[in-house]
Amino acid sequence: MNKIALLFLFSLFFNLSYAQTASESKTIHVFVALCDNINQGIVLVPSKLGNGQDPKNNLYWSALYGVKSYFKRSTDWTIISTELNPEKYILERVLFKHNASNTYLLADAYDGKYIKETTIDFLEANSGNHRVKILYMGKELYFGGNSNLLGYVGHDGLMEFDVKGNFEPLNQNKRETIILACISKNYFEPYLKKTKSNPLIWTTGLMAPEAYTLKASIDGWILNETNMQIRERAAQAYHKYQKCGIRAARNLLVTGY
Repeated sequence: MNKIALLFLFSLFFNLSYAQTASESKTIHVFVALCDNINQGIVLVPSKLGNGQDPKNNLYWSALYGVKSYFKRSTDWTIISTELNPEKYILERVLFKHNASNTYLLADAYDGKYIKETTIDFLEANSGNHRVKILYMGKELYFGGNSNLLGYVGHDGLMEFDVKGNFEPLNQNKRETIILACISKNYFEPYLKKTKSNPLIWTTGLMAPEAYTLKASIDGWILNETNMQIRERAAQAYHKYQKCGIRAARNLLVTGY
């Protein structure tokens, strides 16, 4: 076999291996509606934490248990890129890589003033729409409607408004979702049933949508645990930080319809 043929075969093998590796990547996309005292119907928090236009100090993003800061401190994840104002309504976008698996997490910090648009984008992603492509080291990573797992963190704006969008499922791909917002099962259920997405974790009552619950749920999901095992992880994490009692945490954080 001549050198040209050998080089061709090597190149073909490399490209196929690379494509297989890329296709085996698991992706998670988390939509964070920044806490906003002025523009959301929430119990007021200190003004520095409740400025929905300031991701650097926001309660749900950069505070101790905010999504960006909590995952950044975790030894399980590494930040590989950050971007300011990548899209309309999004103030900051962070891409994380899981250190022990081929899993990537994209977290978007939405301007708190646009919580309605955040909710629509999240629900459209659950239907397979609102697709996002990120390039990382020559690899194409797919988020939004192409994600394996979706998440919403923040105030439950559906308590105050209804939304319209492309919520009919675009394809038959399996998508799972985590919704950390107050009484999310009640308010998100009609929309989620339209999208055909599977509710992995959502809530039955008032709650603090902090990142330890999100991370605990994702930990179990990466390990391919059952929904009930993941729900138990979420409940244990919530009880650990909120001291609410494990029974209360299990009643709050539920899985499935």
